[in-house]
Amino acid sequence: MRELVYYDLGLIDYEKAWDLQRKTFDSRRNKDVPDTLYLLEHPHTYTLGKVADRKNLISSENFLKEKGISVYDIDRGGDITYHGPGQIVGYPILDLTEWKQDTHLYLRSIEEVIILTCRDYGLHAGRIEKLTGVWIEDRKIAAIGIKVSRWITMHGFAFNVNTDLSLFQGIIPCGITDKSVTSLSKELGYDPDMNEVKEKLVNNFKRIFNYDSVLSNQENQLLLRSTGLS
Repeated sequence: MRELVYYDLGLIDYEKAWDLQRKTFDSRRNKDVPDTLYLLEHPHTYTLGKVADRKNLISSENFLKEKGISVYDIDRGGDITYHGPGQIVGYPILDLTEWKQDTHLYLRSIEEVIILTCRDYGLHAGRIEKLTGVWIEDRKIAAIGIKVSRWITMHGFAFNVNTDLSLFQGIIPCGITDKSVTSLSKELGYDPDMNEVKEKLVNNFKRIFNYDSVLSNQENQLLLRSTGLS
């Protein structure tokens, strides 16, 4: 039976969440924990992936200081992106040997989870050929950047829900100059409930990755403490 453990971590500092990912990654590799999905929000943060061009960080030091934005160079794929309140960030720590050993399919499946969630709100989201992420026409609503090592995954997706899109002005998102960014609230014309969006994401994640069950909040908090990940 395939089981997923889901944690809603709320607002959490990027570095703390990154450390939690690494601990969970090691625990998953050692088969001490089942597949795990963290959903959370970060304070204002720019992250640069392994192949990022630092020229795409166009913010001045004054802008970064004024907005309280932290900057991290990290070990995921992709270029530069923004994280902040109102954006649901998902970090799946999965063992792909228990699903499908196909990194390309994994990326497309993460996209499909978000596409289905947008569809739940009546929005037609999709893909753009040769570009990773989820789009509504030429507007990017979700960025994806992952790391896969020995078929264990980390990092994941950033889904703009009620996000302050003005903070993307300090970067060239993903190094793409001819596309814009959007959010669920901008497309809908109202702010959807974050907990409702998370519930839809988890349900679609369960469906796309063929899980039989998802642990409840009470159970997963106990597991977090018992495994020393908290």
